[in-house]
Amino acid sequence: MMQVQATVLENDWVNRRYKHMSVYAPQVARLCQAGQFFHIRCSDDVTPLLRRPMSIYRYEPERGEVHFLYHVKGQGTQWLAARKPGDAVDLFGPLGRGFWICPGWRRILVLARGVGLATLAPVARMAQEQGIGTIAVLSARTAEDVLSKDEMERFGARVRVVLDEDGTSEVAAVERLVREVVEREHVDALFTCGSRRLTRMLQRVARDTGLPGQVALEENMGCGLGMCFCCVRPFWRGGERVNLRVCADGPVFDLSEVLEA
Repeated sequence: MMQVQATVLENDWVNRRYKHMSVYAPQVARLCQAGQFFHIRCSDDVTPLLRRPMSIYRYEPERGEVHFLYHVKGQGTQWLAARKPGDAVDLFGPLGRGFWICPGWRRILVLARGVGLATLAPVARMAQEQGIGTIAVLSARTAEDVLSKDEMERFGARVRVVLDEDGTSEVAAVERLVREVVEREHVDALFTCGSRRLTRMLQRVARDTGLPGQVALEENMGCGLGMCFCCVRPFWRGGERVNLRVCADGPVFDLSEVLEA
């Protein structure tokens, strides 16, 4: 990990709530892994004081680029949304424990919603690089809110979209779809991020099918290094309930370890 002054290359709206920002940061682009994040300073002074954790949406070490897909919501992200090409942005990272893939797998299923649509995008790339197929189920409020579809398809993922507006994103409907895909496509592992309801559902599927799974968790992070203990959550590990730091011990965890999903 390191702190760098990255140069904004683009920072464009992709829909009414999300922007896609790419920065030139060759020092850290070569260090990135799927599932990791950066702590980004979103201020010219002391307000807001804390950095914002941003999942890595895309990393291209050969071009020195790191990409972020973020929801413009509060004061910090509004500041970030105002950055223009050529502006400097202070990055610290990459941080955390990312996703992992077993060489013997042949096909994985990715289930994402909300910010998870950005967090899980690099998983398709990681899988393709290892000759593993990806089936992605992307959940959103409306068709306009679907993110990462093109990005995942770029790396060979077969994408299914489920929406609130037509009822296909209801948990029961998504569970039926996931179970059908798992059985028909002989899926080897499950990945998710972005919804506690979907995480609980995928835990049921994993228990019933015996499949391994991974989940990237969202949490408020003060330092991003595990020093402030702001992001502590309970987990089940080694046969006992333990408290772990999402930023340092994760943000990616074994799906079976997550409590209070």
